[in-house]
Order: sequence, then C-alpha cells, then structure tokens
Amino acid sequence: MNKSRQSQGGSSVQTQKERVSSGRILEVASRLFRQKGYSNISIRDVCRQAGTTPPMIYYYFGSKKGLFNAVVSHKLTVKEFVNKLRERASAGSPRQGIVNFIETYLTSFPEGAFDPGLYMRDTGQLDRESAERINKELDEIHSVATSLVEAGVKKGNFRTVDASEAADCLIGMLNHVVFQKIHFSRSSDLEVAQSFISDFFFKALR
Repeated sequence: MNKSRQSQGGSSVQTQKERVSSGRILEVASRLFRQKGYSNISIRDVCRQAGTTPPMIYYYFGSKKGLFNAVVSHKLTVKEFVNKLRERASAGSPRQGIVNFIETYLTSFPEGAFDPGLYMRDTGQLDRESAERINKELDEIHSVATSLVEAGVKKGNFRTVDASEAADCLIGMLNHVVFQKIHFSRSSDLEVAQSFISDFFFKALR
C-alpha cells in the first residue's frame, strides 16, 4: 500500500515536472519575494502563482530556503555588468575611464538580473555561499572605481584623496539614480544625470 502511494506520488511529481519548469517557479518566486519579502511568502503562495504543487517545489529545491537561495543564484548577479564596466573603464585616461564608468553604470545596469530590493531586504535569508558571491561581485565594482581614482591621483590628474571613499561617493550617486528607476519607476534623463554626476565628481577631485 505504501509503495503504491509512493509510486503515485512520484508519478504526480513527474507529471508536474513536465508541465512546470524550474525556471517558471524561479520567476514567480523572485517576483513574490521581491514584492512581499521572504517571511511573508509561503510555498503555497508560490504554487498558486506558478500553477504547481508543493511536492514539485520540494522536488526541485528541497525547501523554501532552498527556493530562495536558488532565486538569489538565478537573479542576483552582476558578473557580466562588472566585466563590461571593467572593459569600458580601461579605455583612455583615468578621467575618460571614469566618464565611461558613469555612462556604462547608468545605461547598462542589469535591472532584470540584479534586484537590490530583494538583496537588501532579505540579506539575512541568504546562505553563506550566495551572500559571499554577491558581495564579491559588488566589491569588484567598487574595485574598478577605486582603481580609476588611484590612477588619476598617481598621474596628477586628481588631488590626493582616499580612493576607496571617493569610489563609495561615486557609486552612491549612481545607485541613487538607478534605484529610483527600479524601485519607484522614476525615469531620469540619463544624459543629464551622467553630466551632473561627472561634473560633481571631478570638481571634488580637483
């Protein structure tokens, strides 16, 4: 009798597996976690939106925490963005590199791949590996900006400053523009924003 039930359960999961992909579940879970937060979303909430059942989610992800960590790995990544920033920033002088960094940050920020609201609100729910990966990628962005300031100081283009703090300031201004768009759908004129941030930053480095 038990074997029969297990067999039926396995068959049910297999049928659901064919009908609902893990990608579909991840997309729905990502949206729900982003909108309401980890603590306010249940497995059944995800099931209702994704058109699946709890056994299917457990089949793919093992638990709610496993689902959240999978969402993080799937959605919260800026690796390609980092590579693009590094490539564009390496072109020309340190000053031109900063101009390129600002332009690339504002025009190429991966809104669909990196959800700062999800990351900031539910950082405590991340497993250690996911948290370390995300922080490493964010540190790489900071490192690119820091290196540009250091190069400018070394060449005499900028006054002597703490390059790391200057990078914090620059990225903070850029994030303000980007996050306003992501969180509040407030569209800014990116050319105006780019010009303002560039002028402000270079004046601070004189």
